[in-house]
Amino acid sequence: MRIAIAEQEVKIAPEGLAGDLVIPERCLGVVLFAHGSGSSRHSPRNRYVADVLQQTGFATLLLDLLTAAEEQVDLASGHLRFAIDLLAGRLLGATDWLQREPQTHNLPIAYFGASTGAGAALVAAAERPKVIKAVVSRGGRPDLAGSALSRVQAPTLLIVGGEDHPVISLNQKAMAQLRCEKRLSIVPGATHLFGEHGTLEEVAKLASDWLETHFKVGVQHGH
Repeated sequence: MRIAIAEQEVKIAPEGLAGDLVIPERCLGVVLFAHGSGSSRHSPRNRYVADVLQQTGFATLLLDLLTAAEEQVDLASGHLRFAIDLLAGRLLGATDWLQREPQTHNLPIAYFGASTGAGAALVAAAERPKVIKAVVSRGGRPDLAGSALSRVQAPTLLIVGGEDHPVISLNQKAMAQLRCEKRLSIVPGATHLFGEHGTLEEVAKLASDWLETHFKVGVQHGH
């Protein structure tokens, strides 16, 4: 049975970034979504994954890492989506916000990054090793995290479509640089956006299993 869960719109200072926060009743932790290039918190793919996670007992924060004005600039130039340090900084701001907010301050935090957002998530995870319990990347560009990869401590799951050949090799290179617990899951028959029948369901299941495992470990260790 589907549980109806109220969504609240939040604004995160100083940039006033818009986010949608959902907190189910029995909550294992909160997953902060970092969207990729040319996408927003309204991305139907990330909304689908967030919905599955909410039904499993995770709070989710879908966040636009760029302001409305920056989105317009990026649509024209495409350069802000690759400004990984800028995006990672925004993610860290949202992470700190979650730790201050009364309704989320005691919840463990994980990141779910898509496309270039995955690179930003890994850079941010390297900066907050004690805070971030896990990272999931969907069709991501973890290679964009560069030298931060070797400093990531959060268990990291990289999910790539089996037909997304250029991104598979970029993920394999990033895997080699990660020193944390890690796994590369290739979803057969899926292209970059996981539009094929059943492939997004597979992404959501892989993500949910990974997060559940590592949040529970964190709780046992006295988070």
